[in-house]
Amino acid sequence: MSIRHAIRDRMDALHPKERELASYLLDHAQEAVRMTISELARESGSSTATVSRFCRSLHFSSFSDFKLKLGAELAQQTAASQYQDIVAGNPLEQIVKAITDNHLRSLTDTTRLLDRGQLQTAIEALHAASRIDLYGVATSGIVAHDFHHKLIQIGKVASVFSDPHMMLTSADSLTERDVAVAISYSGETPETIRALRCATERGAIGIAITQFGTNTLASAASVKLFTSSSEAGMRRGDMASRMAQLHVIDIVFTGLVSEHFGDYVPRLESSYRTVQQYTSQKEI
Repeated sequence: MSIRHAIRDRMDALHPKERELASYLLDHAQEAVRMTISELARESGSSTATVSRFCRSLHFSSFSDFKLKLGAELAQQTAASQYQDIVAGNPLEQIVKAITDNHLRSLTDTTRLLDRGQLQTAIEALHAASRIDLYGVATSGIVAHDFHHKLIQIGKVASVFSDPHMMLTSADSLTERDVAVAISYSGETPETIRALRCATERGAIGIAITQFGTNTLASAASVKLFTSSSEAGMRRGDMASRMAQLHVIDIVFTGLVSEHFGDYVPRLESSYRTVQQYTSQKEI
């Protein structure tokens, strides 16, 4: 599951007391979600300050927030819901089921991890932005292009970049009136990190869409939108992670249009009518 995966992933970077706490949480997750912060500190041999610091390092607002999301994660755990990798000679019927299960699991995990406050901040920043830059390479670049298409439809001034030099060239010209959205599943794509850092140094609001946990891209952003971090098989071709990123994009876009319906729906309808008008005409 995503939260425990993130804990395991950063075990080596933890201080000794935090490592003891993390080990206890991994071994006694069901018991931990029913404990108070004092009880967990006592049972794990740590302190309440260590527990609070540990929760914040995982991007939770408090121990209560951590417990709530860990409890929801545990409640949805089933043997059949594990991500499945590509295997040789799989029957087509099994492939259809496996990919469907992977995508549904990815969307469910991501929905649970999304912080409503961070979502609201992202929506407000995008609405107020004079200009929006979108950064992403490889699979994340495809997601960035999808978001760019949506923003253009509602009349936002937006640009999308996958070339590392163009990312930096554009980021250098941003101001405090602008927003930079950086997308990377790993959160460690050097080109995307450098572009986001450059944008925020120029005063732009930085939004990261990345896997749950501690990573460089999330640390460089003021707004963090997390996706499921359970996809680890190298043969999956970033399938579930791409679906998770698109899920976040769709939620942000729908929230943006819904909250500012009068501003964006007329533009969306006009865009649709224009495309229909010009594409339905026969070439002369």
